Amino acid sequence: MNNTRPQTDADPASKERLRLWLRFLKASRTIEAQLRENLRVEFASTLPRFDLMAALSRYEDGLKMSQLSGVLKVSNGNVTGIVDRLAEDGMIVRVPVPGDRRATLVRLTTRGHEEFAIQAAAHETWINDMLVDFSGQEARDIAGRLEQLDTSLQEKTK
Repeated sequence: MNNTRPQTDADPASKERLRLWLRFLKASRTIEAQLRENLRVEFASTLPRFDLMAALSRYEDGLKMSQLSGVLKVSNGNVTGIVDRLAEDGMIVRVPVPGDRRATLVRLTTRGHEEFAIQAAAHETWINDMLVDFSGQEARDIAGRLEQLDTSLQEKTK
């Protein structure tokens, strides 16, 4: 039988890196669960709705559905339902793309901008409360290291 499992015994840091990953994952899931609960309780909303509004808040002219899917890194099908519900609630509007009858831009309405600003302020407060044990400098240092990690991982997948 051919054993093709990678050998990690030679690198004593391997187990520590695995533990680090598991701690990242646990902390991320805990924070995400709390954010989901806070959005549900305080705004009768969801994290996907918040994420979509956050993406649109960065693009004043709006985004095509395919662009929005790319920004959110989800399928068009996932975005369509959320867009439909946000449009029904008056938070976003669909606007025809000049010269392309099949395409529409999605953008926040004035009401959507106002609601997102309220939710974003609450979101920042929630995150601050959850991460209050880190000083500003510690948060910058960890964020910098995670950015380095992300860059390294991106380069390895090219």
